[in-house]
Amino acid sequence: MDLVLLIGLGAIVTAIVVGVVAAVTRPAQEGVSRALASIEDTYAAREPATAEAVTNRFESMPGWLRGIAVRLSPSGIANTLQHRLDLAGNPAGWTPDRVLAAKGLALFGLAGLGALYGMSFSPAWLIMGAALGGVFGFFLPDLLVYNAGIKRQEKIRNALPDALDMLTVCVEAGLGFDAALAQVASNTRGPLAAELSRVLREMQIGASRTTALRGMTTRTTVSELRSFVSALVQATELGISMATVLREQAKELRLRRRQRAEERAQKVPVKILFPLITCIFPVIFVVIIGPGAITIARTLFKL
Repeated sequence: MDLVLLIGLGAIVTAIVVGVVAAVTRPAQEGVSRALASIEDTYAAREPATAEAVTNRFESMPGWLRGIAVRLSPSGIANTLQHRLDLAGNPAGWTPDRVLAAKGLALFGLAGLGALYGMSFSPAWLIMGAALGGVFGFFLPDLLVYNAGIKRQEKIRNALPDALDMLTVCVEAGLGFDAALAQVASNTRGPLAAELSRVLREMQIGASRTTALRGMTTRTTVSELRSFVSALVQATELGISMATVLREQAKELRLRRRQRAEERAQKVPVKILFPLITCIFPVIFVVIIGPGAITIARTLFKL
């Protein structure tokens, strides 16, 4: 009888402890969930109506479109697409599943258009048009996501020197690094500001500064940003003055930006050479030599 009583008391105590732990951890879990949701909302900076429209559009697609795209793609395509979407800034409503569904839809859509175009010539052209259209349609969403990622990385590269100058001024004025980072994120616009905002929010939910900064480098391909993050991490670990590191990094980034501008200026004569030879020179020759050639033909050949 005493044993049964002790077991009952133990069960009651265990239930009370479990209830208290659940009540305590639930607000923390909800707070973390809200913080993560806030990170994604701020990072993506998307229009709600646009995101909802894109979501509804691709959720209404049949699932076999995604299945066909998965079968025709290499293994690990979902992780690859997620990385490309991260580089592109996670456009409104786009996920790896929806990109795969779009690949399947474009495959059949452009294959049908190619078949209709080739039907007017011959059966061989019909097959060739369907094949070429299907291949182009299958890779078209990948090209669009890749192009968006390239444009976004270029914007980050162009905005980095000015943002670093502002960060250096804030730190030298007496602000801490996190506060200076918040000032840069709130007073600038563009993909770099969104990345800095995400770094701050990750630190607010418990991530270390090193982890948050290194996470930012995995979502970008800008070599200057990687070098900047590496210098910050080393300065934090070795106890070097943050203002000194920022000043040197800002000077180096300004130098690199000037070198990129000079490189682009030197490429202009080479790029303009082909249209100059193929489009402008023939017209000039016709205008200058044409009247003389007509006069010579009339004089010598009595035309």
